[in-house]
This record gives sequence, structure tokens and C-alpha cells, in this order.
Amino acid sequence: MTMHEKPHSHPTCSGCCGCTTGSHETGVSRRDFLKAGSLALGGMALAGCADAILRDAGAEVQMPPARKPLVVKPILIYDLPKPRPKRSWRNWGGVQTPEAAKEETVRITGELENVRAEADFPLTVLPVAAIRGPGDVAKIADLAGADTVIIYAAGGWTNTLDAIAKTGKHVIFFVRHRSGPVYLWYEIISPRYLRRHTDTLAVKGMDFEDVVVDSTDELAWRLRALCGLKNALGTRIVAIGGPGGWASREAPNLAREKFKLDIRTVSYPELTKLIQAARNDKAAVETARRRADAYLKGPGVSLETEKVFVENCFLLDQIFRAIMKQVDASAITVNGCMGTIIPIAETTACLTLTTLNDDGYMAFCESDFVTIPAGILLANITGRPAFLNNPTFPHDRIMTQAHCTAPRKMDGKTLDPVRIVTHMESDYGAAPKVELRKGQTITNVIADFKMERWSGLLCKIVDTPFLPICRSQMDVSYTIPDAELAEKMRGFHWMTVYGDYLRETGYALKKLPIAWERLG
Repeated sequence: MTMHEKPHSHPTCSGCCGCTTGSHETGVSRRDFLKAGSLALGGMALAGCADAILRDAGAEVQMPPARKPLVVKPILIYDLPKPRPKRSWRNWGGVQTPEAAKEETVRITGELENVRAEADFPLTVLPVAAIRGPGDVAKIADLAGADTVIIYAAGGWTNTLDAIAKTGKHVIFFVRHRSGPVYLWYEIISPRYLRRHTDTLAVKGMDFEDVVVDSTDELAWRLRALCGLKNALGTRIVAIGGPGGWASREAPNLAREKFKLDIRTVSYPELTKLIQAARNDKAAVETARRRADAYLKGPGVSLETEKVFVENCFLLDQIFRAIMKQVDASAITVNGCMGTIIPIAETTACLTLTTLNDDGYMAFCESDFVTIPAGILLANITGRPAFLNNPTFPHDRIMTQAHCTAPRKMDGKTLDPVRIVTHMESDYGAAPKVELRKGQTITNVIADFKMERWSGLLCKIVDTPFLPICRSQMDVSYTIPDAELAEKMRGFHWMTVYGDYLRETGYALKKLPIAWERLG
């Protein structure tokens, strides 16, 4: 399909990667730009913003903030039954004395400290609260500051569980079979609480996946998912050229509704002025040249385009970082990738988005808010960059995924080798052909246009060809029949991360809710 045949939703867009029209203002000095006034972001002028952006573009390179920790409150519920002659006087369970409750509190504290110490995501664990009834819930002083409650359901009754659920916190139930004294709710969590004496799930916002038996590993991946969800919700993202959506005009509004995204627009006339002013700033230009030199001398990097394109990418990188700093954003996207930005930046944005992703920002081409929420969620679950890419038609249990903006640090730590070549469609600028790792397991998230039902597909990279398509390419294998995959592909762009994170993604989506289907 040619560029002009591809659907678009933004009024200036044309083609898969964006616009072919836009402002091409030139010759603006830093002084002239500052005289022109403040930069408008999201329809609101921010006094002094332009000056600060230009100052930061030539100063120390900005880095993104760390993910916020998930704050967890563990609550032990137990009974203190009293013997009654010739009567049943206690339920199942091994925590039925004050001494046993104290021992269990110590056990829980130690287990959660191990989870926190080993976690690859930020986690704060509050002290264990041991309670016996619903009236005790209101007395837990630090409960309001928690994101998630882990109910250690050793005893107690349904009204106590309900009192905790009514706080609106995410809830995970932990019950014991063999990891310590057996719990009452190991027996009855399904029929009495989740199904409420019926044959179907009857508690809103909870399901059977919210129950963990014995395993702290099972607990940890759920917490990882909830940490990712916490950090994804309300993400502030800068949209260069405005928000859009591949074949969906509703995508930005759906992203705001479901993920509470705070989308801030920087227009192309504004960006043009910033770039021209930065080019007249010796400090900004020198920083960009120094960074480009260091990058090209790095291990595994080969240059197969003009060096000036790389230098211009780093200048654009510095401007993008400075813009994000000014509005306290950790994410950015570019509308008009294949047309509008090229004559303005005198390069393509491809390498710029790669360098931002590799430093921990969330940076996406195309301003496609159909799939950008999936990238934001995956990045926050995994602590790794997400790769927005184009899938192809499945055949022989093989398909190709490609785009010109792959991160190099897909595992969050190690830079994969890269060839810096031109952007495919324009044969201009600097785009990374990242040598993605053969044999690597990857998670693909497939977002639908209506943001109602997403799918996940686990694949393995089997080849990294260099076809005349978007530069970072991978042939991937999968296990489901081709016809099934073809039938269930929704939307267009996919989001990809290294590793297997299907469980976490599906668990997080249920809390929104967005339906989830694991393919295969």
C-alpha cells in the first residue's frame, strides 16, 4: 500500500507515518523567538517556557523520572474462637490464637520483604495490620495511602473482606495451603466470597485471578502488573503536531477516558521556532555534536548515512527532552513523521525516538493513540522500552514486524547493535536498523480501534532481514494457526517488548476494564 492509500485521522496526516504538510518557517533566532512570547502546550501558554526549553537544550542532558512505587498494605484477618462443649466451635485454619497471629505477622513481613528486595519494579510495603472484624478496617491508619491491599485471609468472615473492598483499593487475596499454617479461605474463597453461594462470579471488580495460593512468585507478577497500571494511568505525554490515531478519530479521546492520559500538544510552528532558535545556540549545537560523536563511536554502531543527520537528531532529542521537562512529562509522540518534521528538523525523528527510549522515556512515532496506551502500559510494567511496529500478514507461522524507530535497549539494560541508515520511505535522515536478538521471546500487544478488547501474542525472533521496508525488522514465529491469527488481528500497529509479560498485561487491563485475549 502506498502512502496516500493509507487511512488517517489527523487533518494534516498522509500515510502510515504522518503528514506531508506543515509549517516550514526558517531563520528564527533565539532572541527573536523569545521576543515572540511563551510556548503554548495543550492550549495553555506557559510563561517563560520557551526560554527554559532552549536553555535546557544546551545544558546537561535531561533524564526521565523513575517509576513511582506501588504502595502495598498487607492485612491479616484471623479469628480467636473459644471452645464450646459438644459443639463445633472453630473453622478451618491454623491461625486461631494471639501467638499464632503474631507468628504469622512475622512470616508475612519476611516474605514481602523478600518480594520487595527481588522485585524489578519499585515497591513499598507498609507494616502488616492484623485485624479480626470489619470494624477494625477503619482503624488502619495508613490504609488510605496504599494502592493495593493484600488480604492474608486466615480467618474472619465475608463482611470483613467487603469492608476492605469498599475502600476502592485493588485487592489480592493470599491464602495458605503448605507455605505456613493453612488458612480458612483456602477452602471457601471461591464459593462463599467470589461466587456468593452461586455458580458464577458475583463480586464486581474481582475474579479468580485475584487469588494466590502459597506462591510469592505468583504474588510478585500481579504486583508488577499493578505497578505498571499505576504508572500508566494519568501519564502526561507531549504530542508534537497534535494527537491522532491510525484510522480512528476517537483514539485520543478513548486514551484520555480509559488511561486518563494528559495529552499536551506542541504545534509544528512552535517546534519550528524552537529548532531554529536552538541552531543559533552554540551550547545546544555543541552538545548535539558531542553526543552524536560519542554515539557513533559506541560499540556495535555503524554509520551508513550522513553524519549531519545524526547531529540533527541529537539536537531534536535535546529539544524533546527539554519540552518534556517543562511540562513534567515522561512520554512523547510525533505526528507527521514522514513529512512535516523532515524539512523542519532537517532529519527524520527515527533515531531521536530511539535515543529517548533507550534512556527510559516513552517515545513513539505516528501519534497513534490507538496503540500508544499499550506502549505506555508495557513500558511501565516491564521497565523496558516498547517498540511500536507494523505487523504483516501471517503465513507458515511466520510474520514480519518492522518500523524505523526500534529501541536498542530492548531488555532495559544492554544496547543491541545498530546500523544508522536512512529512513526507508524518504531515503533521508537517520534511522536505526537495530539488530534485534534472534531467539528472543517477545510479547506483542494488539490494541483494537474501540479500546474494548486487546490481544496478546507470544513470539520468538527467528530472523532480522533487511528488506525494502521499515528499517528495524524481525521475522517472528508463533504457535497458533495462521488463520486464527489473521482472523483475530485488530487495529493496526502492535506494541512489542522483550520477554513474556502476557500475564501482567492481561491482569492490568481487567482493572480498567479492557477485555483481554491471549492468543495461543
